[in-house]
Amino acid sequence: MTAPDGSATPDAQAAAVEAAMRHVAELVAAGARVALTHGNGPQVGNLLIKNQLAAGVVPPVPLDWCGAQTQATVGVMIMNALERALAACGAARPVATVVTRTLVDASDPGFGAPAKPIGRYFPEAEARRAMALGETWRRFGERGWRRVVASPEPLEILDADAAAALLDAGHVVVAAGGGGAPVVRVDGALRGVEAVIDKDLAAALLARRLDATTLVIATDVENAMAGFGTPRARPLERTTVAELAELAAAGHFAGGSMGPKVEAVRRFVASGGRRAAIASLARLGDAAHGKAGTVVEA
Repeated sequence: MTAPDGSATPDAQAAAVEAAMRHVAELVAAGARVALTHGNGPQVGNLLIKNQLAAGVVPPVPLDWCGAQTQATVGVMIMNALERALAACGAARPVATVVTRTLVDASDPGFGAPAKPIGRYFPEAEARRAMALGETWRRFGERGWRRVVASPEPLEILDADAAAALLDAGHVVVAAGGGGAPVVRVDGALRGVEAVIDKDLAAALLARRLDATTLVIATDVENAMAGFGTPRARPLERTTVAELAELAAAGHFAGGSMGPKVEAVRRFVASGGRRAAIASLARLGDAAHGKAGTVVEA
């Protein structure tokens, strides 16, 4: 949800959401019951910058707060844009956002070895100052240093019942944005943790919990690729759970980009979903019907 050049100004984000919701509205107008989720990387990155710049004036907020704030902000943008797009195509529906928590295991190995980069690149001096406050940072070559955090496995979308009730009442529902706000259960009570949840894996979990028949991961490419970046690169069109698992084990999908998307569609179909696809946003409707993108079916 940024401009093509990566700009994350409010206007650029709003324009990106407007463009996306036109495709979603077409899918709803065609009769689909739709639940949406979304990423929040640039939005959380902006909040982290504000944390750093204002640390001497107001206390920095933890990552689970950042996740909750961006779910609400992006959710409101989606609701406004989608309601306009639905009205324009004569398919008015109510739209609702559920600020969602995602349960993770407090003993997940990811907490012991933070590896998920978040936020912008900084010079070493800035990184060292943040490390002195207890954060973990890593150098990424010539581009500089980035904060790294835990990205534990999502176990349960805790507020899925609310999303399901809204779907049953005829709403288009936005839920589990950015993977959801991460929480752990300690002595029977829930509390937030410093982590980020992979949005694609959370989307697959939400889709199964809502008994969705189809999961579409809309991105900026037409297909997942086997052998990406090599002379043997080829687009994956119709594929299987077994082939995706084999290709992933052979290292065909980058961990920080296509890897989680492939794993999400694989898990969705392997756990009982009928169809999943990875496709460009412009082909959203075709992908939902198995006619575009990388499609895996039961």
